Amino acid sequence: MDLFENKNISPMLLNSVSSPFDDKNYIFELKLDGIRCIAYLDKDKTILRNKRNKDVTEIYPELKNIHKFVKHRCILDGELVALNSDGTPNFFALQKRSLMTDKFKIELESEKNKVNFVAYDILYLKNKDLTTLPLIERKKLLEENIVDSDFISKSRYIFENGIEFFNLTKKLGLEGIVAKKVDGKYVIGKRTSEWIKIKNLIDEDLIICGVLLDENNQIKDLILGESKNKKLTYRGKVFLNISKEVQKIILNFAKKSKVATPHFKNLNPNIIWIKPSLICTIQYMMKTRDGNMRQPVFKGLRLD
Repeated sequence: MDLFENKNISPMLLNSVSSPFDDKNYIFELKLDGIRCIAYLDKDKTILRNKRNKDVTEIYPELKNIHKFVKHRCILDGELVALNSDGTPNFFALQKRSLMTDKFKIELESEKNKVNFVAYDILYLKNKDLTTLPLIERKKLLEENIVDSDFISKSRYIFENGIEFFNLTKKLGLEGIVAKKVDGKYVIGKRTSEWIKIKNLIDEDLIICGVLLDENNQIKDLILGESKNKKLTYRGKVFLNISKEVQKIILNFAKKSKVATPHFKNLNPNIIWIKPSLICTIQYMMKTRDGNMRQPVFKGLRLD
C-alpha cells in the first residue's frame, strides 16, 4: 500500500502527563495550539487533510503552494497555526477560519488571518515510507527537505532539558511542550507513550448535553458531560468565549436534536436537552473535588 496514493493516514496520537521531566532519550518541542493536519505535497500540488481525513485544502488558500517549499514529494505531519502579532498561536482565529464555507469570505480571511503549516514529522519521502525509521532520523530528513517560508516551517526542538523548557513556556503563557522518544517509530493512528504532552492548562473534550438560553435566546450556558462505561456523567457548564459563529452551529444542532428526558437531575428546568453527540474542547485550570472544572473556558467545537 502506497501511503501517498492512498491518502488515508490517521495521525499518531499523544499520551499526557502532568509534570515535565528531563531525559536524554527524548527531544522536546513546543505544544502548538492549532489543528492537526497531514500534508501531501507533490511536485505541483498541495493536499491538506485533517485528523478525520477530510480534505481542508480549500479552507486555507494561502497554503495551496507550500509544495514549492519542499525539495521532494513527501507526506508531512504537522499543525495548522494562526499567529498573533507577537508570534504566539491564536487558536480562536484559527477556529474561525476552520468553520468557514463561503469562498469569498475565506479569501478575505486568508489575507487578514494567515495560517502557517508547522511540520514536525515526515512520513514519506521520494516514494519511500519512513514511518519505521527512528524519530531523530526522520527529523534530519525533515530538516533537509523543507525550505522555511511564510507559510510552512519546521518545528524546532531541544534535547534532554524538558523541565527548563516547560518552565519557559509557562512564563511566556504558552500551552506547554511535547516530549518524543528519540528512537521512536511513527505509529499511524495509535496513541503511544513515545509521544507525551505536558500542558500548562488542561484541555478536555466533553459532550454538549444541553443548552440554557438567556432572555435574548442566546447561549447562556452549555451543559457538559462525559461518557463513562456508556453512561453520561455531569461535568459542569461553560459560558466564556463562545463566538457568534459557534453559537449558530450549536443552536441549529439543538433545534434538530432535542430530547425529552433530561440527561442529569436537579439542574435548571429551562435547559434544552439535546442528543449527546456534539463534542467541544474545554480549557480549565484544574478539576474541583466534585469532578467539575475550575475556571472553564470554551475553546472550540471538535468537528474533526
